[in-house]
Order: sequence, then C-alpha cells, then structure tokens
Amino acid sequence: MSNTIDLTLDGLSCGHCVKRVKESLEKRPDVEQADVTITEAHVTGSASAEALIETIIEAGYGAELSHPKAKPLAETEIPSEALAAVTPELPAAQDLDDSQQLLINGMSCASCVTRVQNALQAVPGVAQARVNLAERTALVMGNASAADLVHAVEKAGYGAEAIEDDLKRRERQQETALATMKRFRWQAIVALLVGIPVMVWGMIGDNMMVTDANRSLWLVIGLVTLGVMVFAGGHFYSSAWKSLKNGTATMDTLVALGTGVAWLYSMSVNLWPQWFPMEARHLYYEASAMIIGLINLGHMLEARARQRSSKALEKLLDLTPPSARVVTENGEKTVPLAEVQPGMTLRLTTGDRVPVDGEITQGEAWFDEAMLTGEPVPQEKSDGDAIHAGTVVQDGSVLFRASAVGSHTTLSRIIKMVRQAQSSKPEIGQLADKISAVFVPAVVAIALFSAAIWYFFGPAPQIVYTLVIATTVLIIACPCALGLATPMSIISGVGRAAEYGVLVRDADALQRASEITTLVFDKTGTLTEGKPQVMAVKTFSDIEEAQTLRLAAALEQGSSHPLARAILEKAGDTTLPQVNAFRTLRGLGVSGEADGHTLLLGNQALLNEQNISTAELENEINAQASQGATPVLLAVDGKAAALFAIRDPLRTDSVAALERLHREGYRLVMLTGDNPTTANAIAKEAGIDEVIAGVLPDGKAEAIKNLQRQGQKVAMVGDGINDAPALAQAEVGIAMGGGSDVAIETAAITLMRHSLMGVADALAISRATLRNMKQNLLGAFIYNSLGIPIAAGILWPITGTLLNPVVAGAAMALSSITVVSNANRLLRFKPKA
Repeated sequence: MSNTIDLTLDGLSCGHCVKRVKESLEKRPDVEQADVTITEAHVTGSASAEALIETIIEAGYGAELSHPKAKPLAETEIPSEALAAVTPELPAAQDLDDSQQLLINGMSCASCVTRVQNALQAVPGVAQARVNLAERTALVMGNASAADLVHAVEKAGYGAEAIEDDLKRRERQQETALATMKRFRWQAIVALLVGIPVMVWGMIGDNMMVTDANRSLWLVIGLVTLGVMVFAGGHFYSSAWKSLKNGTATMDTLVALGTGVAWLYSMSVNLWPQWFPMEARHLYYEASAMIIGLINLGHMLEARARQRSSKALEKLLDLTPPSARVVTENGEKTVPLAEVQPGMTLRLTTGDRVPVDGEITQGEAWFDEAMLTGEPVPQEKSDGDAIHAGTVVQDGSVLFRASAVGSHTTLSRIIKMVRQAQSSKPEIGQLADKISAVFVPAVVAIALFSAAIWYFFGPAPQIVYTLVIATTVLIIACPCALGLATPMSIISGVGRAAEYGVLVRDADALQRASEITTLVFDKTGTLTEGKPQVMAVKTFSDIEEAQTLRLAAALEQGSSHPLARAILEKAGDTTLPQVNAFRTLRGLGVSGEADGHTLLLGNQALLNEQNISTAELENEINAQASQGATPVLLAVDGKAAALFAIRDPLRTDSVAALERLHREGYRLVMLTGDNPTTANAIAKEAGIDEVIAGVLPDGKAEAIKNLQRQGQKVAMVGDGINDAPALAQAEVGIAMGGGSDVAIETAAITLMRHSLMGVADALAISRATLRNMKQNLLGAFIYNSLGIPIAAGILWPITGTLLNPVVAGAAMALSSITVVSNANRLLRFKPKA
C-alpha cells in the first residue's frame, strides 16, 4: 500500500543537492516517486520514514519527519500552469540563515585550505564548511557555536575570528588587508635592502666565497641575514613549526626549509671553513634574504589584487545608505539605519538611495534598479508597488512603509548568496584540493631525491650543488598559484554576474552552465510577460457571457496566477458568489460549487476526464490556440458552458534574446502544460526549435530526462512552483527573479531582472569564468610541472648552469600575481549582446 511521507531536509544548498537526494530516494524499490526541494521531500511509496531518512543520510544530508502530516495530495498539490497559483518574489535562502562567517589568519596555500576545512568539518554540528583562500574566509553551515569553530581553527595552527554581519566583516577584512599589505611591504623592503646589496657585492666582489680575509665580514652579514629572516620572514618559520606540530606541511614549510637550509649551510661554512674543500666554501646569505623579500613582495601585490577581485561585492555593500528619514507624528527625523523597524513610514526624494525594502503608500517616482537587477531602464513606481534597498530615486518623491530591514532585505539576501557562491568550489577546483593534499610532502621528497642524485653523481663540489638543488626545488614548487587559481576566478566571476543581476547559488553551477547545449524554457511568465488578458469569451448552451465570467471569477478569486488574474480583471467589479467544496485538480484546473451550480474550470483534459463532451468546442479551441491563445474551459452542471481565450504576449525582448542564444549555438526548447497548438503558435513567433506541450508537472522532469538521455546538457529556465522538479532535474536550473520561492530555491542560478537577456548573460559569464579557471589551473600546473624539473637541474647538460634560488623565489611570487591578475580580467568582462 502506497502512502506519502513528508520529510524536512537539512544540508541542501542547491539544485545539485536536490537532484542527488531525489535520485537516491527513487533508486529504492519501495519508492514510487520523490518530490524534493531545498528544504522538503514528499515521498510516495511503501518505504518507512526511518528507511527514507537513512537513505538521505547516506547521500550526505540530514532529514527528519515533518509535523504535522500533510493533507492528501489532491487537496494540496498546486495545479499546472493552466491555473496554478504562484507566489513571487524573493528567495527564502534558509540555508544561508544557519551560516556563520569566519576570518582566517595564517593561510598561505591550498594545503592550508584543506587543513582548515577539515578542522571545521570535524566540529560537531557543522553540516558543511567552505574555506576561501583568496578572501581568507570560511563560510560554515550548521548549528555549531562560533567559539567551537574558532577553537578548531586555532587548534589546527591558524587564527580565526567570528564575524556577525557583512558590514563588520568588511571593516575587519579591510583593516586586516591594509595591515597585511603594510606588513608585507616593510618586510619586503627590509629583506631586499639587505639581499640586493649583498648579491651585487658578491657578484662584483669575491663571488660569495669565504676566505681568511673576509671571514669576519661575512659573519656579520650572516648575522644581519638572520635578523632579516626573523623579522621579515618569521611568519614563514612559525607557520612551518605549527604545521610540523600538527603533522602537516604547507607552502611556508617549503620556504622555511629552503631559506633555512641555505642560511645554515652558509653559516657552517663561515664558522668552520676548514670542514669544507676550497671550492665548496660558497655562501648563500643573499639567497635567503632575497627569497624572503621577493615572496613578501609577491604577497603584497597579491593582496592588493585580491582586494580588486571583491570589487563587485563591495559595490553591493555600498548600496545601503547609513541613515533614513522616518516620518512620525511629530515630523520627520533622520535616524541611523539600524534603528529602522518594519512598519515605519519613511520618505524618499530625488537622489535618495532606498534604505530598506518596503511598499509605497503615497506618491510616485522613477527608480534606478540597475545595480540590483542589472536592468538599465528606470522603473516608474507608485502606490502599492514594492521597492528594494539599494535602488535610487531618479526622479520624484514618495512615502513608503518599511517591510524588511537589516539582513532580511533583498539586497542583504543577495549579498549572502553571492558570498556563499564565492566560497564554494566547482568540480574542477576540487582537483587542485586533491593535488595540494599531497603536494608539499611530494615536493620535499622530490627535493631530497634530487639532492641525493646530485650528491652522489653530480660534479664537484657535490655539497654545493646538492644545496642549490634542494633549495631551488623547495622554493619554486610552492603551490600558491595552484591554491589561488580556482577561488580567484570564482570570486571575480560570481561578482561580475551579480552586477548583471545574475545570482549564482554555487560555483559548481557556473561550471555546469558552461557545458550546456540545450535550453528549455517554461512558457508562462518566462517567455511571455506573465500578464495574460482575456481576448475573447465564447459561450455555449443558453448561458450569458456575464454569467460565465461571474462564475469563473468566483472560482479564481483566491488565486494569484496570471491566468486567474486575467479572468478576474475581465469580470471587473462584478459581485462574486461564495464558492463551496473548492478543490485544485493537479495539472487540470479547479472545481467548486457556486449559486447552486457544480463548476469545473480548466483545460480540455479536465472536461474529458469528467466525461463532458467538448466536440462542439473543438473548432473554437483549435482556432484560438492557432493564434497563440490559451483556451480555458468552463463547465456548468456537467455541460461545457464557455471558452475563455487568454493570450499572454511574449516579453518585449524574448525574440532578441532567443536569437542571441541561437547565434551562440544553443538548441532552444519550449516545455509547457499548454496545448500543442497554442504552444506551437508561440514557439513560431519566438523562434523556438522544439516544442514539448501538454505536459503535467511530473512530466516536465521526465521531459528533461529524455533530453538528457539524448546526450544533451540541459538548462531549465522557469518561474513557477510546477517548474521546480524540472529545475532540479536539469544540469542547471535558472529561475526568473519574479517567480516562486520554491523555483528560486531549487534553481542554481536566479535572474533578478525579468528578461531572458539575463539567461544569455549568465551563460556567457559562466563560460568566461570556466575559461579563466582553466587558464589559471593550466598556468599553475605548467609552472610547477616545468619549474620543478628545471630547479632539479634537468637543463644542466644543455646550459651547464643551475637555476639560482633567487630566480626561483621571484618566479614563485610572479606565478601568484599572474593568477590573481588573470582572474581580475573577469571584472571587465562584457557579454556580447
């Protein structure tokens, strides 16, 4: 016997998670169907709740039985887009509400990221931890306390500070970044002021060789170099020591080993020259000082470039004004933004930036929403219209009532989504993590192995060549560029997308979006305006048009769906009768009783299912559908009574956007519950390649599966609750910003503006971001793949020389700067119109 079990889910953060849970459940033989969203699962079958929860836990997520139990499916299911009620407008983003931000100190490479992430994920109550090397931050989801998280990071050998909100995070990050750049600057200056003169003097003087005449001078230089290593490079050695105590190794380990070995060898030669043959009495004090100076200089330049990469997010943070004008009984007064509460009345005039979300109660004005939605054209708004924090009054004056303040505003939720996405890692980035986990120990092994070969088989003096080889390999192999390659591209790409009104839930969505071959569009509210109008009313039997409108509007008076609103608007101010026994009929329409009549309102399939003849309507249905209108049928007391021809015009830029997508090589498909004739008429006007029509909500997900079976990589673009299963099934779900919360929560990408141009922009930015990631990773891999063999002396038979450790240090610093600079190019990327 089948039953439906409702579960509350935990730990899901994107459409990919939804898809994984859905597939895990439906693999069970005792599960017939699983409808999954970010927060809930409705499972039909004979499986027990305990078995389902265990399956979800095995998939890597949390679940518990929902209470109270839901009503039977037929009473609760939202109908298809023929008459479904859809609630706009903002993502609930519940997964973000349980997150905490940490600022991390002391990370230097990808190995550090892995170590901090493992430490955080080991804390009880942590569902997921994302550590970002580029921003030196951690985003932790779960219910663990901030104190426990900070303690775990400190125990792993790093510093951490819990951040309560974005403004505080921004202040602390700016303070830390400024202090870090200053510290790296003076450390680089001190080290280079010592290293450069010593290197020049050695080159034109005594070639860094110890003799009886210069031994004392070199001893002084050695002690000065030691001072440089302590004061300008102490962070390398302290970090390496902490790593050693924790049984790990990082980039700082390589720097500490390389410079430390060079200095110890030089000091040994300086103090006990008699132990070394004359040709082996070479000193490397300048190498230790120069390497520390160059790496610090590289860190400084990298930190400066990293600040530029966060420019898009900082622009969003700058949109919130520090104060607001509150209207009270005693007049107006300016108050700090933190004191504004929901329900307060505020005033806006030309040039003002909206401080909180709200609804206009008096006046009208033009609002510039470009920074929030990417829409360059100002929008006119008046009484009853919603306005959002961060937008600007371009012209006019209004009073508005605050509805959402602080972290609950649209802008704050956008910032949280952007930050979450910037902290995530795509599949391609996980490759770097896997390599970095073994990279440093492998480099130490390579350095020792190379040094041993040169010691036993190299030319005299073997000890000198051994030292140069070991030091150079250790220095050039530092995986800074590898650790920065992916996060820098993600930060820049996600930030640039936000400027175009494209919100990316996680980085993996960007990678998947770059591989898309087929775009599937819902019709109503996606390709069309979502504001249909009743173009014609055809009555049958002996009923009058006014009566049919009155009865149809009565059934629709509780719905906010565009088709329902069209009927209500057509009915006008007519007094509507009370409706009893109202039911939504999944995928078909609605039913009820009014004025003593039994009513059905929906598509042709609804009437056919109830054995109501539609033969005399057939010609009219086909005629209206051929013109792109949706026929909605009314049956009264078991007889077809009227046909409402409802036409929903295409969005103004749909045709241009689809043409652009065609030029870029995408296959375009319309997926709709509408009848085939209507759908084909709209598709012909829009320039759609293929139409899949007459599909129920469950069938939408199955249609996506069929396309995937053909080898297509599918992106689904929709806005309704009924689109959620298809959004989850597709490789990438793209939700229109005016759509339902469920659609937006399920989608991997959300468009804040009501334009399909946003789809083209999102795909273009995703391709550019993945291309940038590949460039960075390829550059980092090539650097290390070529650098290590060259440092190990592979070119000796050709050139007769070894790579200088100082040159290795400069190359290592340059590799990080190159990766960061390449990622910053995304901040200037402009999708082609």
